[in-house]
Amino acid sequence: QVQLVESGGGSVQAGGSLRLSCAASGYTYTGVCMGWFRPAPGKEREGVGAIYTGVGTTYYADSVKGRFAISQHNARNTVYLQVNSLKPEDTALYYCAAGLRSGGCRTSWSSGNYSYWGQGTQVTVAS
Repeated sequence: QVQLVESGGGSVQAGGSLRLSCAASGYTYTGVCMGWFRPAPGKEREGVGAIYTGVGTTYYADSVKGRFAISQHNARNTVYLQVNSLKPEDTALYYCAAGLRSGGCRTSWSSGNYSYWGQGTQVTVAS
């Protein structure tokens, strides 16, 4: 049974940082596109970034480049989303996803077309 479990969310002041985790189980961890998403106005969700696990290649939305960073700990089957210089508009429930259904990670990571999703971890940024 595939499981993705996010953790690490919390409440911070603007300018603060958090490290979100996504622990994966129930499938072969390496060689998989894993993405981070959050809800966005006018759309179901927006892609924040992704990592191709094992190789470690990362991809980011323009809105978070330079502030967010994705990393992995292969022995723990875990990917991390380091969120820095947080702004009130970053307030959201952050989800991780795995198992891109079509397309490669480089071109399709932000499509939202993944087989597996976690339950989300809440990030709240106060101004």
